[in-house]
Amino acid sequence: MKSIVKVVVSTLLISLFWTGIAFGAESTYEKQKVVYHINYDNPKAQFGALRNIQNHINAVGADNLDLKVVLHGNGLALLLEPESLEKLGKFKHANATESMTAKIAGLKNQGVDFQVCNNTINGRKVDYETDLYDVSKEDIVPSGVAEVAKLQALGYSYIKP
Repeated sequence: MKSIVKVVVSTLLISLFWTGIAFGAESTYEKQKVVYHINYDNPKAQFGALRNIQNHINAVGADNLDLKVVLHGNGLALLLEPESLEKLGKFKHANATESMTAKIAGLKNQGVDFQVCNNTINGRKVDYETDLYDVSKEDIVPSGVAEVAKLQALGYSYIKP
């Protein structure tokens, strides 16, 4: 009986120790500025990138995070409405499906900014108001790559998922 009690108490103490470490990890992050760079159109990879962003928010906390996603080139497929794919002809994928847009909306509600390259919009003749999911004029930057470089110069950490 004594050995059973020792095992139970030891197990509880170990559990409390690891739980304390897990909870302590969340509070150890300082404020972060991060730019996620997406210039590829693979729907699974893009969905994975959105999952990484959500995991980042979960770990650091939305209040401790200034997070921007910069999209250019094929990366605009993330926001491209499926009905616009055939009309434009310059994209292989249109990934703004119901599940993808739900994830994007959830991230935006947590303060994530999605920035879209004007060079790609013009070069591929994209109408941001009708062809892209939830993009306003304020979301458009002159150049995706120049925006990534600018953000890095301002102290944003670069992540390419």
